[in-house]
Amino acid sequence: MALDKATIEKLAKHCEDAELQAYEITKITDDYPEMTYEDAYDIQWTARAAKEARGHKIVGMKMGLTSQAKMKQMGVPNPCYGYLADYFAYGDGAEIPYDELIHPKVEAEIAFVLKDDLSGPGCHIDDVLAATDFVMPAVEIIDSRYKDFKFDLKSVIADNSSSSRYVSGGMAKKANEVDLKTLGVVMEINGEVVQLGAGAAVLGHPATAIAMLANMMSERGEVLKAGSYILSGAITAATTVNKGDNVTVKFQDLGTLSFKFV
Repeated sequence: MALDKATIEKLAKHCEDAELQAYEITKITDDYPEMTYEDAYDIQWTARAAKEARGHKIVGMKMGLTSQAKMKQMGVPNPCYGYLADYFAYGDGAEIPYDELIHPKVEAEIAFVLKDDLSGPGCHIDDVLAATDFVMPAVEIIDSRYKDFKFDLKSVIADNSSSSRYVSGGMAKKANEVDLKTLGVVMEINGEVVQLGAGAAVLGHPATAIAMLANMMSERGEVLKAGSYILSGAITAATTVNKGDNVTVKFQDLGTLSFKFV
């Protein structure tokens, strides 16, 4: 650890204030180049605790930067995770207030809902599939608080891995009823196809990302609890949206999700 507790608390508030008030900040490592990965997650967990102290519930987790293309796009070497707070959640057909966000982008994902606890180290894909109650379509709305959506891995971890909102819907199915690796996705904005993808874009198989999350959480002595809702990471590239945009995502064998930015 390179940063002291007071600095970590200050930076957690710095990032969370930017999220809550929708303004850009410069990446933390510009001012704290000595920051470690442990510091970055300490900042994230401190902001998470602040939300809980104000009465919010943490309803799930998300994996980020889970495709080689995304890691290359953002210039980072490894995936990362963040938490999902209760007010991030929207359902199919939702109208999402655009002005609460800074420069949002949308990504198609698979959500896993657990029926059993999942813990690392040594968690692997079979453990994930055995612990999964069902999977369902989701779209994550990422919104880095960093200026121009530019960051390094430590800074984005501190900023809750760009978490902001997500939409769930479509059909829920048992994991063994769907071929998650070949599952196809089509994303449309205002009726125009903007992205195509398949489940294998997420580390070869979306459940691999969940196993990786369980192993990363174990480094902090944390467990993925039964009932957790987990976004596996992006199947499609992150696509910029604007106020007034209608987003529709069609998931093979899992139905369709639609929502609008207002």
